[in-house]
Amino acid sequence: MVTPDPAAPATDPAAPAAASAPAAATVAALRASVEAGLAPEAREWLAAALADAAAGTPGPSAGLLAWEAHFAAARRRAGAGAADAVRVLILHAARADEQVATRVYDRGDAAERRAVLRALPHLGLGPGAVPLIEDALRTNDTRLVAAALGPYAAEHLGDHAWRQAVLKCLFTGVPADEIAGLADRAAGDGELARMLDDYARERTAAGRAVPADLDRILALTRKEV
Repeated sequence: MVTPDPAAPATDPAAPAAASAPAAATVAALRASVEAGLAPEAREWLAAALADAAAGTPGPSAGLLAWEAHFAAARRRAGAGAADAVRVLILHAARADEQVATRVYDRGDAAERRAVLRALPHLGLGPGAVPLIEDALRTNDTRLVAAALGPYAAEHLGDHAWRQAVLKCLFTGVPADEIAGLADRAAGDGELARMLDDYARERTAAGRAVPADLDRILALTRKEV
């Protein structure tokens, strides 16, 4: 990523016009929560970063916007614990579309990619960002896998890929609670039930423990839609 730019004046950006009311409300709550845990200097930096993102302020390097430098600097400026949420806020303020989200994801390290995945439900995107979810699910980084299975995947990921993702969570140890919309998508899913049964039999035959979440998910498949 690029070198962070000097902080711009601390002003609050307007909410992105394309955001739905629920998404905007969620982002507003996220911002309030983040700001409550930041030191004054970091809050000023965040306000400046969001203002630059909303305004499309040019960055220090040709072809890059200022918010991209802020995005890269989030961990250093806001701390490791707040970095994911700060990056989500920056992408939302920048009104990142599928092309922008893909560019930032492709250029980012694992932490930056995780933030892009967490931002997807707040960006009002269609299914065009599904390849980012699919890419994350091909990795063995459990934090990326968990981030990929948020509300965006619950809405847009195809049935076969979603079922495979559920199984991946079981054998990589990602808690079922990380799978957004699990109860709704698993309900009445006979194919998922078959896959879970097969997986449980394979584990048992190999003398290996069956993941604790498997029975819980299997029970969900038996509920009526």
